[in-house]
Amino acid sequence: MTDDRRKRLRSALTSGRMISAPGVYDMVSALLADHLGFDAIYMTGYGVVASSLGLPDAGLATYSDMIARVAMIAGRTTTPLIADADTGYGGLLNVAHTVRGYEQAGAAGLQLEDQEFPKKCGHTPDRRCIPVDDMVMKIRVAIDARKDPDLLIVARTDARTEYGLDEAIRRAQAYAAAGADMLFVEALESSAEMMEVCKHVDRPLMVNMVEGGKTPIMSAADLSKAGFAIAIFPVAALLAATSAMDQVYRYIKQSGSTVGMLTSLFPFPEMSRLMGFPAVWDFERRYAQNGKTTA
Repeated sequence: MTDDRRKRLRSALTSGRMISAPGVYDMVSALLADHLGFDAIYMTGYGVVASSLGLPDAGLATYSDMIARVAMIAGRTTTPLIADADTGYGGLLNVAHTVRGYEQAGAAGLQLEDQEFPKKCGHTPDRRCIPVDDMVMKIRVAIDARKDPDLLIVARTDARTEYGLDEAIRRAQAYAAAGADMLFVEALESSAEMMEVCKHVDRPLMVNMVEGGKTPIMSAADLSKAGFAIAIFPVAALLAATSAMDQVYRYIKQSGSTVGMLTSLFPFPEMSRLMGFPAVWDFERRYAQNGKTTA
């Protein structure tokens, strides 16, 4: 199945401009980002697991959990969606099933990582990687499994934290040679390391901007100058939303009301429009009979 969004993402990648992709994790975040005209949005595993399960991103979400969220987000948005597919949820057969499922669900790209199962968030300690040859096979299977050649296969290595920068670069080069469309070296710890990766990996590169994480946050101009093709911001919106909710709940607990609360709120009429209420109202105007809608 082909999807225009995949061609649009490929076109954006070949344009030469650095793509900033915000993290989305539920339908409110996805619809907000979709309406702003980004070149791509990124479905964050950390955010999906936190918002849907209330659990840490530590290999606890299943393929079924994640594919349901991919289908939901891709089905209601028009922006190309790059989705976190963790380790592929098992062995080689599982990777093929994951790629086909994500593609059918509407993803424009998916990210596979070389961690051992159960995986962990890329900015937490004690992450171990599978052998390079095993990940190379996963990449080859992923490429063979996709029906649309425009589906972007992003290969991520988590080797930097436990095995060092040289090993992370070596893995990225091996995954590029295996045919991955884009490489993602996770949890780089300085701008010098970021530059080093860009210098030694001859393939489009993704970089992870996690506020409070291991990698320094850089401007779009500096990231582009370094040589990155896509910068993802997976948890910025989640952290901002959580902070705002914490303030609102604390204020209500202390005062018993929202009167006098200074926390900025998204306007309720705008929220109703974002959720699609105008279409409901239009439907009711067209089909209402004696105050009731027809079946």
